[in-house]
Amino acid sequence: MIDPKKLLSRLGIFFIGLPALLTVALLPYANHLALHILIMAVSVVAANEAYDMFSAKTPLMPRLLVLLLVFSITSAASLYELFPVLFKKNFPVGEEIISYTFISAVLIVLFAEVFFSKTFENSLTKLASSVILMYAGYLITFVSRMTTFSKDGKDVSPQLIAVFILMVCFCDSFAWLFGVLFGKNNRGFVKASPNKSVAGFLGGIIGSVIAGIAGYFAWPAIFEGSLFKIIFAGIVIAVSSIVGDLAESVMKRSCNFKDSGNIIPGRGGLLDSIDSILMSAPLYYMIISILYGPL
Repeated sequence: MIDPKKLLSRLGIFFIGLPALLTVALLPYANHLALHILIMAVSVVAANEAYDMFSAKTPLMPRLLVLLLVFSITSAASLYELFPVLFKKNFPVGEEIISYTFISAVLIVLFAEVFFSKTFENSLTKLASSVILMYAGYLITFVSRMTTFSKDGKDVSPQLIAVFILMVCFCDSFAWLFGVLFGKNNRGFVKASPNKSVAGFLGGIIGSVIAGIAGYFAWPAIFEGSLFKIIFAGIVIAVSSIVGDLAESVMKRSCNFKDSGNIIPGRGGLLDSIDSILMSAPLYYMIISILYGPL
């Protein structure tokens, strides 16, 4: 039996949230300015939710420091993609400036603990703050990097970002639908989330592959070559999306949290809605670069 509230929430996300997200992602104005602003804002909110979860069980570095460092990572990525000429002129290291910013943020956490902590019995757990920098800050920068995708001198970032978003969202929606319809007797194969089912897992793969195939036929000049390449990409993104969702479930269970927050009705926190994106974005970036590059 489908819960009407959950069904309504799912339909709202699919028919309102997804088109809204695609609209922001597909606006090419000023090198995807709207998307970069959204990424920076989302990263800080997600980091704040992660901080709430982590700090429930262990001492962390000061919240403001963690949030500022997360913002510095995503803003470095966005500024580089928005003003590549300026950054190439002053920092001739390419997109490595993003990794350098992340490394610097981790070093700042270590520096702060060494020089400003008065007792050290909680130092090891406080240094776990750097996990938030990676999880909510660094991983999402791969979405920022997608905004510079080009092929044969033409900007193809809107199409590639659209396919990525559709892969992740179709995976989530199909996984839920298949789980509800066919997953009653095959749940519990993953202890991190007992409600997840084998049917849902397979449905997620099907949904992601369908999104990839749609992109293949919509933009054949971008997704050139064998159809199996985009099918492979769809399978990888589906698996990483599902694992991303499960990884956050592990965090919530460890902290005794049902949801990361309550910012999205019917879904919980913002982190609950982007966990799949965080895990999948780096893999999508790498796969697309390898299979369809240079981009």
